Amino acid sequence: MQPNTLLDAILDEAGISHSGLAAHVNLAGRARGLGLRYEHTAVARWLKGQRPRGQVPDLICEVLAARLRRPVTLDDIGLGVPGEPGAAPTSSLSGFVERATALWRSDEQQRPHLLGAPAVTGTPAVMPVWEWENPPEDIDVSRGGARRVDRADIEMLRAARTHYEQMYRKAGGVATRARIVGFLNSETAALLRGSYPDATGRQLHRATGGLVAVAGICAYDSNAHGLAQRYFHQALRLAKASGDRGLGAYVIALLVNQSLFMGEFRQSVAFAEAALRAAGREITPALACDLYAMQAKAYARLGDTASAYRCISRAESAAGRIHRGTEPDETGYVQPGLVNVQVAEALLGLGELRAARENAVAAVAAPAHDRGRVHRLAMLSKVELRLGADDSAAATATRMAEEARGMESQRLRDRMRTVRASLLGSSSPEAAGAAEVIEKALRVPL
Repeated sequence: MQPNTLLDAILDEAGISHSGLAAHVNLAGRARGLGLRYEHTAVARWLKGQRPRGQVPDLICEVLAARLRRPVTLDDIGLGVPGEPGAAPTSSLSGFVERATALWRSDEQQRPHLLGAPAVTGTPAVMPVWEWENPPEDIDVSRGGARRVDRADIEMLRAARTHYEQMYRKAGGVATRARIVGFLNSETAALLRGSYPDATGRQLHRATGGLVAVAGICAYDSNAHGLAQRYFHQALRLAKASGDRGLGAYVIALLVNQSLFMGEFRQSVAFAEAALRAAGREITPALACDLYAMQAKAYARLGDTASAYRCISRAESAAGRIHRGTEPDETGYVQPGLVNVQVAEALLGLGELRAARENAVAAVAAPAHDRGRVHRLAMLSKVELRLGADDSAAATATRMAEEARGMESQRLRDRMRTVRASLLGSSSPEAAGAAEVIEKALRVPL
């Protein structure tokens, strides 16, 4: 069950409150001989994704149509049933644009039913990946609208993606998310609804896909995992419309990373395989390196040692083929040392502590962006504690806390809490001191 952002958007457009909608639905139901007693709590449930029973969806359309003075369909309010007569195809690009922009609008307004939604699992989580990998393709993505989209608009979106990605790396996803979502609403939504031929449309959808992926990263970094997943699924649909398989594989790498965090290790392996398989020659060495490294971590957690080592070997081989001038902007996160920290985590899961430490040390020694350094130091501290090098781990953890200062990131705070808990299990005075440094850093509110 996912939040109904289309209903949320149209209620806002109609200027009707939750209580007001419930009262009007009850009144419209009486005209049909129905004894309805809905209150604002029922509307809140509908917005969370619950489907009203019986004739109520039609009554909602009737109420909103009278308010807006135009026809309102079940698809307009997010309650259309695929396969029913008159239902719009769920995969149509125009329908997707309306659903996507409704989500951005609800996110900017910080709707609680959206921000607190959990990530979906099972078939709903797998279907967007399956639809990206398989036909049908978008034959023509042209559109007629009021505003003509040109190359300057697309360059603006590309520049915005770079700007917000850099902001995320320095300040964290909590601080960046509101800004990028505001940009999606103020600038990007109008472009998607604009006028463009097929070739321009593919470039527009590609640029938007890269931007939406960063919005998903920021939501993930804010621990809004259901929202992050929906942004990633949007970015995947945009990648399909663009025809760029490499962009789609990049988005799936983000889904793999989220699946690892959620403990869905078999799904992580399957998603990575789908990206590697479907992208084919369009996959770059940097992206292949990251996908293989994440697969290695998943296999290690599943206890499949042979597969983990095979993926480690493939990740290291791909890392040796990376040439910065030939990589797209999106894979810039695969910086020197990233494969080392990923491999260190996989080796730690396999119990290979000394090899894990060698890779963690190499990762910390390599140049990285601000948040990347924090993650690498956290991993090195974790490995050192497992090896019994408590004093060295304490020094590394202290440096980690100092590097994290000023970053608004729930994920970094999670890492810091994990390191602190491990330090508290040590009898070393230095470890206790480092734990206190981390505790003070965690007291700073986001």
